[in-house]
Amino acid sequence: MARYINITVEKRGVTCKALLLDDAAPRTANAVWDALPLSGQVFHGKYARNEIYNLVPAFAPAEPGAENTTVTPIPGDVCYFTFTSNDLKTPSHGYEADSTDTQETIVDLAVFYGRNNLLLNGDTGWVPGNVFATIVEGLDEIAAACQDIWMGGARDETLTYSRAVDTTP
Repeated sequence: MARYINITVEKRGVTCKALLLDDAAPRTANAVWDALPLSGQVFHGKYARNEIYNLVPAFAPAEPGAENTTVTPIPGDVCYFTFTSNDLKTPSHGYEADSTDTQETIVDLAVFYGRNNLLLNGDTGWVPGNVFATIVEGLDEIAAACQDIWMGGARDETLTYSRAVDTTP
């Protein structure tokens, strides 16, 4: 049976529906599904282009590892990335080097809403992500909200992932 998630930009009141790719990314789809709902401050991609994402603490009992990866996500792709806290504290992002040995695992859940994305970070190189879902309803509406985040700002905006009910006959 197909499983779906809702992806909501809360303050802007926009929700899209995505199909979990259980066949192509079963470990990632299960990890996300089991952890829902997940919410966090929304950010707009700096390098990847047409992307919004949030960062949440690691939630899977075991990281899913690479599956159904891409470095060229297309509109409607929903991706899962893991980073350590030090991966995200690079000088190019305005952070100073962290001298502590404590490293927290952070999950980046990303929605790609337009074309011509390339997951290449100037500090670290290629950043493949697991495509675990694809948007099947509301891509145009979420893309408009994403453009508004880009142009109007992400402050105080929340991105939420939750389970959706399958309403197809």
